Amino acid sequence: MIENALPVTNLSVFANGLIYLILTWRVIRLRRRDGIVLGDDGNRIMTKRIRGHANAAEQIPLALILIALLEFQGIDTVLLAGLAMLFTLGRALHAAYFTIHGTHWRFRMWGMAATLAAQAGLLLLMAYTLLS
Repeated sequence: MIENALPVTNLSVFANGLIYLILTWRVIRLRRRDGIVLGDDGNRIMTKRIRGHANAAEQIPLALILIALLEFQGIDTVLLAGLAMLFTLGRALHAAYFTIHGTHWRFRMWGMAATLAAQAGLLLLMAYTLLS
């Protein structure tokens, strides 16, 4: 069996990849159901799902790169895992708002707050490693 060299990164990639896969599937399902080939065809639900999917594509990669680099550099695992969990919780809350019809807008707000707080923490840790 291969040793799990970057456990925080591996778990983060798995969890956020699953969120992204669900967002992708929800867009595809709605496209097939409503016959939308390109864009949103004026469908507000499709617009919302596309934006949720795009936001995940915009936010997830940088955070995963930061997590991997910080873990590789030996940053405290508990601190890094906490930030990774906060980021993933933020992504899950944000995704729920964009993919589950009728979800309260506060899911989006708290999701982005958690996402941005985690990203800020990761960037501060990266700055610390660069200045050390």
